Amino acid sequence: MARLFDGFVALEMVVLGILELSLCFLVFYILLLPGDTSPAASGFLGLHPLTASHAAILSLTVGLISMAIGMYRPEICLQTRRLLLNSVIAGLLAFPAILALSLVTDLDPSFIFGQDALWPMKILLSWILLLFITRLCFRVVLRSGLVSRPVLIVGSPAQAQATTAALRAMRRGFFSLAGIVAPADAGQLTAERLRGRRIWAVVVTEDARAAMADAPARLGAHVRLFDDVAFRERQLRRLDLDHLAPGWLDAAAGERGPSRHAAPPDIQAVVRRAADIAISLSILAITLPVMVLAAVLVRLTSPGPILYRQVRVGLRGHQFVLFKFRSMRTDAEAAGPAWAARHDPRVTPIGRIMRCSRIDELPQLLNVLRGEMSIVGPRPDRPFFVAQLNTLIPFHADRTLVKPGITGWAQVNYPYGASVEDARQKLAYDLYYVKHRNLLLDLLILIATVRVILFQEGAR
Repeated sequence: MARLFDGFVALEMVVLGILELSLCFLVFYILLLPGDTSPAASGFLGLHPLTASHAAILSLTVGLISMAIGMYRPEICLQTRRLLLNSVIAGLLAFPAILALSLVTDLDPSFIFGQDALWPMKILLSWILLLFITRLCFRVVLRSGLVSRPVLIVGSPAQAQATTAALRAMRRGFFSLAGIVAPADAGQLTAERLRGRRIWAVVVTEDARAAMADAPARLGAHVRLFDDVAFRERQLRRLDLDHLAPGWLDAAAGERGPSRHAAPPDIQAVVRRAADIAISLSILAITLPVMVLAAVLVRLTSPGPILYRQVRVGLRGHQFVLFKFRSMRTDAEAAGPAWAARHDPRVTPIGRIMRCSRIDELPQLLNVLRGEMSIVGPRPDRPFFVAQLNTLIPFHADRTLVKPGITGWAQVNYPYGASVEDARQKLAYDLYYVKHRNLLLDLLILIATVRVILFQEGAR
């Protein structure tokens, strides 16, 4: 993995993206190549400039669409049906994306419709086959173990269990368990033995830290040493709530130190606020017809107000009024606040459609413009539930250390929460965001949100 801006990007998926982009460019360049292939018609590196630009547009468009719908997640390569479906969706979405690009630029989109009546189908099939086949090949590589990194755990079997589960939970094929060494035998580990077994990293559990105190000097620089809690955080992209201590965020900032990649906090805050305003205004302008239609349908299909106003807990515990299109009956909470449930009978027919498409969330852009929310951040909870969860779940209040958002790291990684245990699982992702928050992570969350909306993940 390559570490960028305090977040983690799978290096293997970066390589897959580069190879896929190169292959797409080559295939589309050949498909679009005109009849005149004389040297006089060629440009830089012997390429025909117009053909090369069109091939690059086709390749970059399908690559960006694939990223937005989650096709560069390692687990997608292991799910054949989902992989084929996503490949088809990516190809279909690429056409309107290129047309939209042509509306705001001088791009002539005729190259994706020209030559003959079957030409668009050839482009679509090329997109689908390239995305599908490259990932099938990547899956073969994963299952062959060619890119697997052997990890050795030093600790008791009981404490090694959590790390073993983490290795199997996500990014299967990237890591393999090379074995578990008891703390009493830790002194027998040497650089020569590990080099012979081609160990990529050694993960040390809490009960083996004393025995591995001299490990950096004994094992050498070529073997990576990880604390088990830090390794699971890096692997699962969430914090281990069972091992958090008071002052965890200050300790993490001290260990991390100033990042040479990240902008200073004040600059990040200005950029984030400017981005919030720009994105909010852009989405409001684009979705205004949809919002007007939603308002009319809410008014016509159920009695009550169009907008639902609800008090939520924001930055550092300050309360504010959140706006949403009303998706439930007006008597939905006559018996008091309650968790939303799957197929909730309180939701109106129009409300169910709005929730699946996230249209009901659009009025929250007004909260963003007012500075009460950000585009990206932990979802704001209601005071009633916050009071309960702060009592039941340690560190739950720490999620308000950053401004709440319309979308967040927990929303793109965990289904809709409807219980205390769900809230605890989502907190692990929220605190990961609080710890690693930066502009790149915000961008990754925005990209992943497209997938969540498109496939209605977590909608209720």
